[in-house]
Amino acid sequence: MTVLEKVSYLKGLAEGLGFDESSKQDKLLKAIIEVLDDIAMTVTDLEDDVVELSDQLDAVDEDLAGVEEEIYGYEDDAEDEDFYEVVCPSCGEQVYLDSEMLEEESIDCPACGTELEFDFSCDCDECNEEDNQ
Repeated sequence: MTVLEKVSYLKGLAEGLGFDESSKQDKLLKAIIEVLDDIAMTVTDLEDDVVELSDQLDAVDEDLAGVEEEIYGYEDDAEDEDFYEVVCPSCGEQVYLDSEMLEEESIDCPACGTELEFDFSCDCDECNEEDNQ
């Protein structure tokens, strides 16, 4: 049951009671129900506006996805890609890298410009033994 329906139900109950217009309590109850009716109408209008705005926002989001596809040539699949976090030893800035950036073996820190090098050679005993054989 919506707010508007609930207030309409209260109005019906009040009319069924047969309010006495000369009674202060009945005048007060009638005024309260009228205010509730106004509030319910406002809430209903706001709910309708929110639904309309949500629909428009969905349409804009779809249009933006199309523009991104045209400009960048890919769909929004960033959530599927793995990112790696590296801390710059010079400035302490956190830098996020994808697998393509790691393959370059070095990049410049976007904050301070220091070259960050990536070495994937293994120094463990097992790898050193394999290399010596």
